[in-house]
Amino acid sequence: MKNISWDDYKTAYQVALDGSLSKAGKSLNINHSTVLRRINQLEQALNVKLFIRHQRGYKLTDAGFILMDEMPELLAKFASLENKLQHVEGDISGELRITTVSSYSPVLTLKLKLFLQEYPNIRIKLISTDTIIALDSGEAHISLRAGPRPNGVDLIVKELMPLNTQYYASSDYVETYGIPATLADLNEHLWVLPSVEKHRIPFVQYVLGHIDKDRIAFQSNNFPDIYQAIINGVGIGPLAKYQALTDPTLCLVPLDLPKKDESIWFVYHKDLKRSARITCLYDFLTTTL
Repeated sequence: MKNISWDDYKTAYQVALDGSLSKAGKSLNINHSTVLRRINQLEQALNVKLFIRHQRGYKLTDAGFILMDEMPELLAKFASLENKLQHVEGDISGELRITTVSSYSPVLTLKLKLFLQEYPNIRIKLISTDTIIALDSGEAHISLRAGPRPNGVDLIVKELMPLNTQYYASSDYVETYGIPATLADLNEHLWVLPSVEKHRIPFVQYVLGHIDKDRIAFQSNNFPDIYQAIINGVGIGPLAKYQALTDPTLCLVPLDLPKKDESIWFVYHKDLKRSARITCLYDFLTTTL
């Protein structure tokens, strides 16, 4: 048992997920023969079969199903241990994995360029996604989330800045169509809005309550697409203040939108509360926003 390698367990788990040696090799970026060797080593050390081999791939035995059930928790614990060991020292170097919403990543990237100039030994990995990544998985150290204040007993949450979402139009659009002066005018304009799965957002509901659906010229489930459509003059659409500030040609369309307590939140796991890297990034962002 003492000769079992942790890499052997991770390889076996990847084979269980992918169902074949070749697919697992691609996932792990190792060759087919290395995958096979690690599987054989693990089964020999345990004296148990984890897989049934046949032409269609590798199928799990009862022991293999136990491996599948237990490994996710073990991987999360090892990721937590790795984070604690890597971040407990005061050294301002190493990798910093950050996840944020796709609408904020272009703005954040500009800030990170300046951050790296100040801390040249840091290496950034940015994960831009609208899906929330669990920080206890170890996939990310920091999550910059948009919306209401995140909840979680193991999370440390700090506000970076309010979202202040308003509606904007490009100068080209305003030159052609003008700006609505009253609520009745809203239905005379073209609109750029999030697609139906985001229609329950209060600032989207407000506009939908005053226009016909055929006035929506462009929809997308991706906020960067919406931003691009607005600056290209397709129609009037919603932007956070930090987005609007990136293009001085955008014109504010004054609407009495419902107020909601939403911000960009700086979130990290409590295990990393002593991380010098995370503290430096938070201090940097709060002084440059």
